[in-house]
Amino acid sequence: MTQNPAKIKQQVQTYEPEPKELKFFLKQISRLLIALAMALLIGITTALPANAALISSNSPIAYLASCSRKSPFFNFNKVNFPNPDNVRLGITPTGWSNSDDLKIDTNPPIPYQQILSEIALSGFYGTQNAPKFPDDKETLKKELDLRGLTISEPWVGTYFTLGDEGKRESERIFDDQIKFMKDFDSNIIVVAELGGAVHQQPIDPIKDEPVFTPAQNQALYKGLKHLAKKADDQGYILAYHPHVGTGVATIDHIKNLMKATEGSPLKLLLDTGHVYYATYGHNPIMNEHNQQESQEKIEDINKQINDLTNTYKDRIKHVHLKNIRHDKLEKSVKEGQSFLKSIREGVFTVPGDDGAINFNPILGKLADADYQGWLIVEAEQDPNTTIEDYEKTPLEYALMARKYFVDSTNID
Repeated sequence: MTQNPAKIKQQVQTYEPEPKELKFFLKQISRLLIALAMALLIGITTALPANAALISSNSPIAYLASCSRKSPFFNFNKVNFPNPDNVRLGITPTGWSNSDDLKIDTNPPIPYQQILSEIALSGFYGTQNAPKFPDDKETLKKELDLRGLTISEPWVGTYFTLGDEGKRESERIFDDQIKFMKDFDSNIIVVAELGGAVHQQPIDPIKDEPVFTPAQNQALYKGLKHLAKKADDQGYILAYHPHVGTGVATIDHIKNLMKATEGSPLKLLLDTGHVYYATYGHNPIMNEHNQQESQEKIEDINKQINDLTNTYKDRIKHVHLKNIRHDKLEKSVKEGQSFLKSIREGVFTVPGDDGAINFNPILGKLADADYQGWLIVEAEQDPNTTIEDYEKTPLEYALMARKYFVDSTNID
């Protein structure tokens, strides 16, 4: 999810309760009762839009027990975090409505109250701020508190590569977001450089991504180190978000950034989907109909993401878990689709769905480093595509992702 610069600002599984799963099951019943009470009191969980498919089970909890679909590509081993109570689960609103293009929504649009209620009902505890949410902070906090949620992170788009004016604007946005986060239960500030960014434009985000000059890179590194120290001085962690269509997108970009800011408080946000997208985009296969070649590419990119995670596991302090439909990505890159069109076509999905990314080794490396912090599901999806093409609502995808954590980790 990014902020608009113009605004600046299946294999089906049977549920066999184990102690941890039973505990989670009871938590979900409690949240379901809360959601039902809210529906009665203020009518926020109204029917899904007219074009939305119904959930295939009679209740979300029953659905949760059967929705996980393990990818045929990988074997899954349970990941045990040393301090699971300090690992928090969240999900962004981008499965319901996109923040870069507000037209990526249903008709009529999904109300923000429904989004928040479904996030809570799915068993998540945090979410990203979004343009659809109330601008008034007290109203937003009231809606979040009602559902036992908090804001996991804001978005700071910087413009250090655009000169002095860009530097001043970056400082202003950063200060505004620090002030915004003061009343929320999270210490993460997400940052990305948006100078020359093309991910919101109707052009190829790989071929047309900005290429910074050495002087621009130095300005970026200097500015990020400055903001990271300001954040650290106020008890916050500044985590850099590599993003497709920006000047910091590829693994090489990430390595350069980490090297240039070594010793500073700047941390890394690992976004699995963006790293996969950019890695494939810059080195696609020549024949997408060759299944063996596609499989080898999938395995190679997963290895690169695993190596990246292992290298920077001590600096990774925030994680976005985004899955990739590899066939959709192959088509997108071949056709030069824009980033937003790729989203509409269904390039992203959630952990637990059929997808190209093997999350367990990634989470395992984080667990080895005693990762403590947020794991945020961020599947940027068009609800029209997921409803019409995959016959699943955003709520079903959220439940699928939540069940992945139940099945694959020791996180409640």
